[in-house]
Amino acid sequence: MSIQQFIKPFVVLGLLTNLSQAQQKTNYKFDFGPGKVAQGYTQVLPTDTYSKEKGWGFDFDSKVNAEDNGGKNYLTSDLVKSDKPFYFSVALPEGNYKVTVTLGDPKNAALTTVKAESRRLMLENIKTTAGQSLSKTFVVNIKDKNIIGGQVVGLKPRELTKLDWDDKLTLEFDQQTALQAIEITKAEDQVTVFLAGNSTVVNQDDEPWASWGQMIPRFFKPGVAIANHAESGLTLGSFAGSRRLAKILSIMKPGDYLFVEFGHNDQKEKGPDDGAYKSYTNRLKTFISETKKKGGIPVIVTSTSRRSFGPDGKIVNSLGDFPEAARKVAAEEKVALIDLNAMTTTLFNTLGEEPSKKAFVHYPANSYPGQDKALADNTHFNPYGAYEIAQCIILGIKEQKLGIAKYLVNDLPKFDPAKPDDANNWHWPESPKSSVVKPDGN
Repeated sequence: MSIQQFIKPFVVLGLLTNLSQAQQKTNYKFDFGPGKVAQGYTQVLPTDTYSKEKGWGFDFDSKVNAEDNGGKNYLTSDLVKSDKPFYFSVALPEGNYKVTVTLGDPKNAALTTVKAESRRLMLENIKTTAGQSLSKTFVVNIKDKNIIGGQVVGLKPRELTKLDWDDKLTLEFDQQTALQAIEITKAEDQVTVFLAGNSTVVNQDDEPWASWGQMIPRFFKPGVAIANHAESGLTLGSFAGSRRLAKILSIMKPGDYLFVEFGHNDQKEKGPDDGAYKSYTNRLKTFISETKKKGGIPVIVTSTSRRSFGPDGKIVNSLGDFPEAARKVAAEEKVALIDLNAMTTTLFNTLGEEPSKKAFVHYPANSYPGQDKALADNTHFNPYGAYEIAQCIILGIKEQKLGIAKYLVNDLPKFDPAKPDDANNWHWPESPKSSVVKPDGN
């Protein structure tokens, strides 16, 4: 089936979907705490739990305490706080949204990390001193499975319960959060960076699994929205076959980007027309040509290296010709290439054979609930590994001089895969939900 057939419009169904979304509210202003409410804001108390009828509230049995310190500034004089993770959800239709959180406590210092949806890192270690209020803005992409024209993305069973695919925006607040306000505004003017890939790219819902796609939002200012459509176990062929490429193309604007990273699962396809220089090459070229037809900017990303050390203590390429085929396609089609395979090879070699386990899902038994056996996965990353690989992607964006580089955060950490962050000094506030089930693909 051709891409054109995937996105062939059925006008009536498309209009009904658009009408439904147009009627749904897309802008909100919330004032947290029991004090007087700032003008134009909706008060949120600890008892305000999420319901479909109300369309907003604390979610997943979150527990917070509320304080009112009095004062002339109604927005910042009261707050909710907790030293445990808590969730706040708002029903929103598909699109990009600017989210501004106001953090701080008049009496105490606070420390906050904010994740969105399926553990996408938005803000990292935001500190406020006693008496300080600080507002931070980031952009969250909300997606649904509907495709203009009446078709839908073919989701896997595991995706049906993912926060990324539900009908609301969910924010997770970690560490010692003091939350005073949230403002949400639909943002039509963002450059959207779509991600197509497998389990090394997807937003993983559960600890201790993580991928680079869920870490890179932390490195961008407003102006860019990251729309991660990757899913575990997919190849270029199954990504298109489940109508994920059609979904991306149906909402892509001129000037948007498509980052494409496949190879781990493609190399297992053994048909007569399969292989790095056959179906893989042809499909990559299709992704590129279809993106260009929409006025988009394709970026080829070579596959992350596995933790595959040889007898000499150095990484051995376990991906065959697939990284080289991707490089060749990028050169022939004159599109940007981020050589993540080369960078992660350097990264893992620098870490070393045994220490590199700290970048992957290697945990002794009983590290997580229900884990009666050790986890030893040399393909899938933990949050530290995903964070380091996301920084490789950011380095590639800078080296390729992509237009979105101007939207990188002002406090961008310096990074060199030959000089990675020390895993022992890197902290990730874990989310409450964990799983011992390995993601699809290897």
